[in-house]
Amino acid sequence: MWDFDGTLAWREGLWSGCVLEVLDEHEPGHGASVEAIKAQLSGGFPWHRHETPHPELAEADAWWQALTPLIAGAIAGCGVAEARARELSPAVRERFVDGTRVWRLFDDTPAALEATAEAGWRNVILSNHVPELASLARQLGLDGLVDEIFSSAATGYEKPHPEAFRATLRACGDPRERWMIGDNPRADVAGAEALGVPAILIRTDGQVARRAPDAMAAARLVLSHARPPLASGAAVQAPR
Repeated sequence: MWDFDGTLAWREGLWSGCVLEVLDEHEPGHGASVEAIKAQLSGGFPWHRHETPHPELAEADAWWQALTPLIAGAIAGCGVAEARARELSPAVRERFVDGTRVWRLFDDTPAALEATAEAGWRNVILSNHVPELASLARQLGLDGLVDEIFSSAATGYEKPHPEAFRATLRACGDPRERWMIGDNPRADVAGAEALGVPAILIRTDGQVARRAPDAMAAARLVLSHARPPLASGAAVQAPR
């Protein structure tokens, strides 16, 4: 199980950067900053309330509609009239889910996913993210490297909620060998380890049992510790 943002891919400025891009395009001369927008958005996303499931928002439009007050409030906080701020909210959605604009894969992402897949592992993405995550991942070229994608917007459970991990594992046939790799020590690592799933923190610092500098190093660590369950008669491939 791989996290997405900050683990496999990244977007400059993430949400605050996206709002700023919309303001730059539609409200030139606005005078807002990424820092000011970030403060407006702080603590307002579903993953900031991970203990509260939201299956009622599993449909994409419902999820984004629930997020509209937060996004519009951030835009209005930059001095834009409230009515105009609500008009601009859909532009944030359109831009954020567009993988052709600002989203980028980390340089080592394809090689890491290829290494685990070639060794017999099944790669899945488990992320606190938007409903359009699968489409976004495809636009970035991950469709041939990842078997399934699970976004919290669609499942209704945010990491580190235990059901976020349990639902993913059930959907994957409850494999005997499983790992979680991500950049968040609480959501990714602590959440997985609370269920007995070994986890690796990458690209960030934290007090964790296992840490790797990047995705490729994490893939090597997985391959050095365990092998995936094999179908009858399948050949064992050595870790790379």
